[in-house]
Amino acid sequence: MIANTEIVILAAGKGTRMLSDQPKVLHHIADKPLLQHVIDTAKHISKDIFYVVVGHGEEKIRKQIREKSLRWVQQAKQLGTGHAVSKVINHLDVNKQVLILYGDVPCLEEDTLVQLANKKQSNPLAILTVMMNDPQGYGRIIRDEKGNIVKIVEEKEATEEEKKIKEVNTGIMLVDVAQLTHWLVRINNDNTQNEYYLTDIIALAVDDNYTVMSHCVRDSQEVQGVNNKQQLVMLERYYQLKQANKLLQKGVTLLDINRFDLRGSVSMGIDVVIDVNVILKGNNLIGNRVSIGANSIIKNCLIGDDVVIHDNCMLDGVVISAHCEIGPFARIRPQTELAEKSKVGNFVEIKKSIIGAESKVNHLSYIGDTTMGKQVNIGAGTITCNYDGAYKHMTTIGDKVFVGSNSALVAPVQLYNNVTIGAGSVITTDVEDDALSLTRSKQRIVRGWKRPAKDIKK
Repeated sequence: MIANTEIVILAAGKGTRMLSDQPKVLHHIADKPLLQHVIDTAKHISKDIFYVVVGHGEEKIRKQIREKSLRWVQQAKQLGTGHAVSKVINHLDVNKQVLILYGDVPCLEEDTLVQLANKKQSNPLAILTVMMNDPQGYGRIIRDEKGNIVKIVEEKEATEEEKKIKEVNTGIMLVDVAQLTHWLVRINNDNTQNEYYLTDIIALAVDDNYTVMSHCVRDSQEVQGVNNKQQLVMLERYYQLKQANKLLQKGVTLLDINRFDLRGSVSMGIDVVIDVNVILKGNNLIGNRVSIGANSIIKNCLIGDDVVIHDNCMLDGVVISAHCEIGPFARIRPQTELAEKSKVGNFVEIKKSIIGAESKVNHLSYIGDTTMGKQVNIGAGTITCNYDGAYKHMTTIGDKVFVGSNSALVAPVQLYNNVTIGAGSVITTDVEDDALSLTRSKQRIVRGWKRPAKDIKK
């Protein structure tokens, strides 16, 4: 946290180069809007109310970004960053400092902002800068012979000599509200863009004999803004690579860090192994010695120790106990629980069901709205018919039940303990303990049957 700090996030731009009807700040990195990334970082910096300056696509932004701590301020005409901040300045506490952030800079780290605050201390202004090998398009940091910042020159206003400077402005700054109020009324739009540049306050601070403090970021991509789809893709990979390296540092084995996506949060135990093209979405908790096969998507799951998830599985909202085995090609939907040592095999779909300990649903089956006991075996092609066209109904299966292949269990129905269902049966009524139930047409054999053949004369 940075004490005594309010936050303003500028998010009014249209993002013309995104070639999209969607406001720029609502485009996603890691399944989360750019603006939400900035807000989530800001939450670690200040507990005060955040102000978000919006313009283009305001209704869409406010509908998608729902945070109680936000206050929305409209900038109907986008006349520059200085103009944007002027729209919110009267809402700020003059006894505090304000951190200016941008809604299209999603990868900024909390620690970087803390270092910026440490550089500012009792000074009225500190800015975040970065060194770039190719600084084209960015405002250059102009320093005097003593190394003090004297002004920022935008690319279009810079001389050829100034364009050679590689230290550039990120736009992010921490400034005392009282001084900012004083400086904002003094900036003008006498430039090639006819815009009010917030960066003009740097020269005004120098004119007022203040030292402009700065912190230089080492990694330029951390402060990279998104202006087009190419930059969006670049930052997606940058973000994912950082997440992958954090997991590696915690002992997770990723078989290819360039083919792994974390689109949310995850906590993992020791000796977890993740194959290529795995996507973790939402919030996941993964235990020790878990193996996740290639091309699997895991969302909002609780996974116990020693679980094996084979290739090409889709798990959403599942609680999986220890020593379970899943897949390949299994789809398990929300509100499903797998008890210890249960097994779900290939081409199985399960929805809103409890699979008991050591029970098996091995192949080509659909289990929905079902409570299943221990040591149950579900044969290939079995389905629970849980929907009557209007309502969902429950199937209850006791312990040590054997259901033969290609059977249909028409809910509501209950199979008690030790029941056996013959293959190819349609079960519509409850079956008592230790009973065999089957519904099957009598087999007929027609001997000497002549299979129809094509007439070769035609």
